[in-house]
Amino acid sequence: MIRITEIKLPVEIAQSPSHESDTIKAALLKRLQIVEADLLSLSIFKRGVDARKSHNILYVYTLDVEVKNEEKILAKFSRDPHVKPTPDTSYKFVTTAPTQLKSRPVIVGFGPAGIFSALILAQSGFKPIILERGKAVRERTKDTWDFWRKSKLNPESNVQFGEGGAGTFSDGKLYSQIKDPKHYGRKVIQEFVKAGAPPEIMYVSHPHIGTFRLVGMVEEMRKNIITLGGAIRFEARVDDIEITNNEVQGVVLASGERIATNHLVLAVGHSARDTFEMIHRKNIYIEAKPFSIGFRIEHPQSLIDKARYGNSYSADILSKLGSAEYKLVHHTSNGRSVYSFCMCPGGTVVASASEKGCVVTNGMSQYSRNERNANAGIVVGITPVADYPAHPLAGIALQRSLEANAYTLGGNNYAAPGQLIGDFLANKASTKFGEVQPSYTPGVHLTNLETALPKFAIDAIREAIPEFAKQIKGYDLADGILTGVETRTSSPIRIKRDDETLQSINTKGLYPCGEGAGYAGGILSAGVDGIRIAEAVALSLSRN
Repeated sequence: MIRITEIKLPVEIAQSPSHESDTIKAALLKRLQIVEADLLSLSIFKRGVDARKSHNILYVYTLDVEVKNEEKILAKFSRDPHVKPTPDTSYKFVTTAPTQLKSRPVIVGFGPAGIFSALILAQSGFKPIILERGKAVRERTKDTWDFWRKSKLNPESNVQFGEGGAGTFSDGKLYSQIKDPKHYGRKVIQEFVKAGAPPEIMYVSHPHIGTFRLVGMVEEMRKNIITLGGAIRFEARVDDIEITNNEVQGVVLASGERIATNHLVLAVGHSARDTFEMIHRKNIYIEAKPFSIGFRIEHPQSLIDKARYGNSYSADILSKLGSAEYKLVHHTSNGRSVYSFCMCPGGTVVASASEKGCVVTNGMSQYSRNERNANAGIVVGITPVADYPAHPLAGIALQRSLEANAYTLGGNNYAAPGQLIGDFLANKASTKFGEVQPSYTPGVHLTNLETALPKFAIDAIREAIPEFAKQIKGYDLADGILTGVETRTSSPIRIKRDDETLQSINTKGLYPCGEGAGYAGGILSAGVDGIRIAEAVALSLSRN
């Protein structure tokens, strides 16, 4: 097959799938200088959007095609960087399980990293045992909604803990900037489509799924793992790891039950603070790592749409492209970087606490992205030593203190502290909402956010917002809402692992995995890391 990149077509002509296909075909035939009879097949590998304001909005296609006289055409375009042989992106298993397994691998956590570790091991015949401290996804969803509607927090079943991980209550974004030479990300996307995700995520440049669809997909993947011989246990929190001579021997659950294993995948997510404290007590090597803190910011989605689509903005463009996104960064005069994080078009700000007496925010969208507000984290990067002590658990302590303070500022009832953007820039307390109504439940208590974050972070965000308004007109909208606090941008620790075996550098048989271990940031990268870890475990078990 041949892969052709940079086929550009105006969005306006894509009136229907058949029309779009005919137009793409015509552009392709012209590009390769062939007739239709020479084209055997055509598929879209990737479709991006070029929305620069210097021209009308364009779709940018990468196409895979089968043609007659393929070698002749490749030779003809040998110097053209946009016409090359199609690379092999199919997934290849590194090994399969022996007939008799001496022991089964155990996976702690069933978020994206744990799911894909379990799935690859199950597909390879290794029959993993998965231990998830939270509940199955539908029970977990009920507990989460109880928190949002009634302020009833279940510390073991919430936005952070339970089947599907924190990504279940998010925009379901499936794109990443990680290096992926083995195309593991393609495997992640393919498995999601098999589990019920819309097929378009295979080719759109910024695919997303949305919370409601994720619930059903996670259940389908769980069924697949069980069918292949895996076992999943919910409400099974791991409270201890048994280690002898620096080698894992098993785990102990909160119930006191012991499960033996020499291959333990730790995929607990970025909020399993009690687990991090436990592994630190066990002298498993961990270190503090940079993360970010800030607020959620909300604007009318229409403001973002008009600013991003410019003169091309219309109901027709919105129907084709959907609610507009943005990605912003500003390097401030005090040496900080302020950037947008987890932008959710047409979404809501959600309560994401996992500990009592704390307030944490995050963003979420459904597949339709049709809520009235756009929201994003506006966060400031912080680093160990420079901003907090280098002790491995110091970042967790900082997160907790900020979240507890937000709980107090919000009124001690899980309402979040909030402030209008105009008042924040002027450093005066807000007293009433304006044009923008906040989407966060259990509710937003207006106040002054001056004390919600360290001074350097407040100063950096105050400087950044007017700068962002130079890129997105109206971003400094006086009636826009800031809601605090955003502290769970990534794990504050890294469970350091060996580059070759992917095991803990001082504990044999322990495989730190995913976002909680400090090796991923988002659904796609966590899934990719889960595949890498599953392969390392499979190879080790095969050798044994």
